[in-house]
Amino acid sequence: MVDSLQRLHLILSANKYIRTLPPELQKRLQSLLSSPAEQFQVLSSAVLRETLPPAAHSGNYSQENIVQLNGHAAALLLSQAGSRADVSSLCTQLLRGLESRQSEGPTNSLTHTLPILNTILTHNPECLTEDHVTLLSKKLVDWLRYASILQGGGASSGGFFTGPRSRQPVPIAELDGTVSGDFFTVLCVGQSFTEDQWMNVFSFSALRHWLLTYHSVSNGNGTADTAHRLQLSLSLSHSHSFSNDDRSEVDGSVVSMVSATSSSSRLLPPKERLREKSFQYCQRLIEQSDRKAHKKSDADLQKACLVEAVCILDCVCEEDASLVFRAFPCIKALFGRLSSDLSFARVLLPIAQFYLNHGEMAAVDCGSVWALVFGRFPSELFNDPFLAHELLRFLRLNLESLQLRVPQYTHSFPNLLKFLAWDSPAVVDDFVDLLPSLVTAGTAVELLHTLLDLPCLSATLVLQVRSTCLPISEQSGRGLLSLDAFRSPSFRGLFLFLLRGEAGSGDTIDRLSTLHELLVETADWPRVVQCAQIVPVLLHIFFNTVITVADEKLLAHLILVMLERSSLLLNIPKYNKEIHRVFSSHLLRLCKLHPSLVMDQSHELLEFSGATANVYSKEEIYTHVVWVLGEYLSVSCDSRCSVTLITSCFEALEAVLFEITSSVPPPGADCPAPRVVTTLMSALAKLASRSHDLIPRVSLFLSKLRTVTRGGSVAWCSDEEDLVAIVTRGEELWSLLKAPGVAQSVLTPPAHVTTPQWHRDTNVALPLRLRTLTNLTHSH
Repeated sequence: MVDSLQRLHLILSANKYIRTLPPELQKRLQSLLSSPAEQFQVLSSAVLRETLPPAAHSGNYSQENIVQLNGHAAALLLSQAGSRADVSSLCTQLLRGLESRQSEGPTNSLTHTLPILNTILTHNPECLTEDHVTLLSKKLVDWLRYASILQGGGASSGGFFTGPRSRQPVPIAELDGTVSGDFFTVLCVGQSFTEDQWMNVFSFSALRHWLLTYHSVSNGNGTADTAHRLQLSLSLSHSHSFSNDDRSEVDGSVVSMVSATSSSSRLLPPKERLREKSFQYCQRLIEQSDRKAHKKSDADLQKACLVEAVCILDCVCEEDASLVFRAFPCIKALFGRLSSDLSFARVLLPIAQFYLNHGEMAAVDCGSVWALVFGRFPSELFNDPFLAHELLRFLRLNLESLQLRVPQYTHSFPNLLKFLAWDSPAVVDDFVDLLPSLVTAGTAVELLHTLLDLPCLSATLVLQVRSTCLPISEQSGRGLLSLDAFRSPSFRGLFLFLLRGEAGSGDTIDRLSTLHELLVETADWPRVVQCAQIVPVLLHIFFNTVITVADEKLLAHLILVMLERSSLLLNIPKYNKEIHRVFSSHLLRLCKLHPSLVMDQSHELLEFSGATANVYSKEEIYTHVVWVLGEYLSVSCDSRCSVTLITSCFEALEAVLFEITSSVPPPGADCPAPRVVTTLMSALAKLASRSHDLIPRVSLFLSKLRTVTRGGSVAWCSDEEDLVAIVTRGEELWSLLKAPGVAQSVLTPPAHVTTPQWHRDTNVALPLRLRTLTNLTHSH
């Protein structure tokens, strides 16, 4: 039987044609859905999912079958619903099944009904009507608050007579073994559970989702409910305990007027009553979590229930602000009890969410919460992948609120980046979203240094873990120079700066080159290499953000940082070149947006471009610095520019160009790139066109260059094609400089000439004319 069902499922799933089954076979498969063997339920459900539902059965299921529903059959029904009306009809039948008594169906029918209702609510909440919401809210109140407090099976008294009549009902117990003195919750234990106790567990698991989404159902009585809630808010704020006789209306019990007036919760509408009972249930769970569990699995269950309970309290307080003042004493006590134990870190995050959402309203001090979230969590639990995921998700979901209400957030980036330094591939997506929020005018410079030192931080974290796991007394704990340096008091300050918890202690350190020497053996460690690979991506995000928040003074400082740090990077293969490429592209962008930056940092730019060693070690950024000087060192860009400054820049670049074209490269260095040589020549020509006294010096150099290269190969250029390109560029510049007025217009045209770009504007006739002329010339 099982083999036949498996083969039938394989045939249907591999068939590309319309999948239909004979009606008789369809009926037999449907009958297997209620088989006591779950294997038959799974296989028959899988086969029926691959077929089209018969028209007579689509969206139609009898009430008798609904009562006998199991999870596989319910999922099949939902998947074969043809329209929203079918889903709504199924939902109505399922809810009717919830109203039936235990004696009307098997004991497991309700436990399968609630999950499928939760699925409907997830995918199609519009199918639920207000009547559905009212009914289910009442049933959830029953299951949550009024489940049996006795175990499902009686306990035998022992002796010779051990028949059914001798079994006595046994009360449920707490996790510490004591008899429970309050209503049943998911943290109660026993030998077996009754159906309503199982429904209590199911209801709690679906409760938060229900509270978050039932508002999507249209409510015609919203105004009346609101007025009713306001009328009772005063009495509710003082009603912290409720009678255990406060039964729901669904079970049809007759309650006297005296008992009806003993509890204000009875006067609430169904949604409000569910909210109140949820509040009580969560408070009970928090109280139960303080009990000492005997088994580790029970202790883990306590933590999971605490997370859910705090999240539910957050939901009900979002809906009803009057509950905030009743909930905060409990939440504050819970935080005080758990905050010293980092094993509860994942429980403390929902508490932080509660403080973030409601702390301002309750006027409570949240400083200790944020000191824990942004302090101890990243610094001590950076290697916990689950906490990293949940903490970063918390930050992403609450980004706007954190920026407005939590000043510690933007200064916590040295700690938060430890998650990225430890496991870059797993969290890089989170930091792509978070990094822009950390860039402010006050943190930009230090954040840039921190991003550049991220591989060093990665290596330091590895050393910290190894130092803890491998004592000095063990042989395996010795032998790494970097580990010895980490443990040495002489270098402790360097590593402590990298491991700092918050910004503000300084942008960087003076002995970066010493730190890089100590960490040289870590350059090929996997974590360090992975971390280095994502730094260029983060730098692009940083510079794209900083131009929106920084003034020109800060941008000038960032240019200085780029020049300084271009030679102070951990020596990782390809890492330096990638960083130089990022620096180069954003240096051009910054100077294009603010040409006056070239004047602000002219001294540093000249010093950088005048160092011949930079031609060989920093080709990318050196080329762009030279281009920036030639392009923007002009009176038209900044009135502060003088002939003296232009001459000084010319002489510095001229000396470098003469040196690299008249000598062999230093030992171990390649020949200068042709782009460097041509950029230097172009920059000299641009500067000379602005100060005509310099034109003879450029022309003399270009004529000598042409004369020298006529003799064949030269020591500073090993490729003949590159040499030809350099000479050609020199001849072009020489020809332009013969007419100084034309040279300046061509080499540095004014903005009104370059900005319109008429040849590319499709709204004018010039591009059409150019294309027409091109076609005419090419046709001949």
